[in-house]
Amino acid sequence: MMSDGFVKQEVEEELQWDPQVDDAGIGVAVEDATVRLSGEVDSESEKEAVLASALRVRGVRAVIDEIVIRRSPGHRVSPADVAREVDATLRSTSVVPRTVKSRIEGHDVVLTGEVDWEFQRRAARRAVQRVRGVRRVVSELRLTPRVVADDTQTRIRDAFHRHADIDASEVHVDVDGSRVILTGTVRSWAEKWAAANAAWASPHVSEVDNRLLVQLS
Repeated sequence: MMSDGFVKQEVEEELQWDPQVDDAGIGVAVEDATVRLSGEVDSESEKEAVLASALRVRGVRAVIDEIVIRRSPGHRVSPADVAREVDATLRSTSVVPRTVKSRIEGHDVVLTGEVDWEFQRRAARRAVQRVRGVRRVVSELRLTPRVVADDTQTRIRDAFHRHADIDASEVHVDVDGSRVILTGTVRSWAEKWAAANAAWASPHVSEVDNRLLVQLS
């Protein structure tokens, strides 16, 4: 088991290495392999980049997010400019359907509408987060209604067995209508995300409750 001091050093070095992260204002504390991140950033996209960097580090069990988004955006962009840029970005992102709309509230963006797939919902949010002047993105995007299928559990399990990054023997799948619950243990956060993405690929799933625990060796 890695010491907390070693994990802290590794997280700090990963934050310095990631070009999407300005690590100067980010504080890192580690206790029992749980990382506590603090400090201020200019946007939600910067915040998510910091969190993703920490979760990539070997030996991290969990991350506590205490990062604050500054009230004033780092760029002097008017809400009207934000609205135009957001609309253009959504229209130019190929995987985002025309059903996705945006509502601008100052420098915050609310996404509304309906999409067919979870990856489209994520893509819309990611694209808008990168728009200059956007401080925060709230997704109210809905998935199209799902038809419940009797073989959903079996097909998700089969997908896990095909996936090179998932130890299917340690991941358990329960299905309640169109809701999937994942339990068990995984070796990394990457494996936890891979399992969730595999479950979301089912056309009969409207929710994935990912309860998988990252088990450190």
